[in-house]
Amino acid sequence: MPVASATVPTDADDAPPPPLHGVRELPGVTVESYSLPVLDHADGSFFGDRASRRAFGWMLDAWRGVFADIAGKDALGVRPTADIPKDRLDALLAANGPAAATIRAACEDYALQLVAVVRRFQRQKSWKQVERVVIGGGFQESAVGEHAIGRAAELLAEARAGVSLRTLHHHADEGGLIGWLHIAPPEVLQDHDGLLAVDIGGTNVRCGIVRVRGHGPDLTRAEVLAHDKWTHADDEDVQRRHHVVEGIADMLERTIREARGDGVTLAPYVGIGCPGTVEPDGTLSAGAQNLPGNWESSRFHLPRELCALLPKIAGRTTQVRLHNDAVVQGLSELPYMRDVKRWGVLTVGTGLGNASFTNR
Repeated sequence: MPVASATVPTDADDAPPPPLHGVRELPGVTVESYSLPVLDHADGSFFGDRASRRAFGWMLDAWRGVFADIAGKDALGVRPTADIPKDRLDALLAANGPAAATIRAACEDYALQLVAVVRRFQRQKSWKQVERVVIGGGFQESAVGEHAIGRAAELLAEARAGVSLRTLHHHADEGGLIGWLHIAPPEVLQDHDGLLAVDIGGTNVRCGIVRVRGHGPDLTRAEVLAHDKWTHADDEDVQRRHHVVEGIADMLERTIREARGDGVTLAPYVGIGCPGTVEPDGTLSAGAQNLPGNWESSRFHLPRELCALLPKIAGRTTQVRLHNDAVVQGLSELPYMRDVKRWGVLTVGTGLGNASFTNR
């Protein structure tokens, strides 16, 4: 049976083997921290959850009630907030009618909370002197999210907080995959067109082939091929961890078959971005509470389980490497961060991921 990883220390110095998962020291950048459990002193909840996508839904729901009491009816209709598609909210905001006023109020509320989260992270040791924060996750892909995040950037500038805010250059579905180009050893892509990458979230799993067009050294030219997305939260078996693992393996097998059919040569390497604290041995020790089932069990090893399900690639056993999803998404921005020393990322999803970096 294929194994996730095996490294034998040299006899020369008896030094421990380098970590295969959750690597902190990378070419040109150090991962200072990620998945920080910054708590709200009032109730012990995670402070970052104030700026999650779910939190915005609660804010919009509350403002719908306020405006409905004033106007005598809900301008957004009778559909529950959670069931209103993002493109519908975007259209209502653009129409600039009574519904837009409700949405703008929620955006202002969210912007204030996002500012509070950024300021709270600035007080963490690993976030001190962070000059720029990138907002990732799917929320920023909507006009509503862009409006709310833009307002937060204005508030931080007005407060002279010493940190600027901006969104990902890549689409959020791709940023969490492209970052693997900065983690995978350079030799992985030698003689190959690309590598496989997976981004596991509390709602969706994304999978694709990451490559640099023309194999050039400029990683701003990275792209994602054969992209696939699965909303596992909609499945009846969502609480079954092994169901998600098997679903990821199925996605990867389909992508491998597509690559063969298209003549794309894959490296025998899969990078997996996942919420939580990734230990060097590939286990998760904390922060995976938004995933279905218990992913922090000492008996669960995601890389090993996936290796057992995946076929060989180019006749070689497939390596599976694990890292935190916010780190991977943040690293997709590395080519655009050369003008600052310290920077961070906050990923707005089911929860709020975080990571901070120092350029070398």
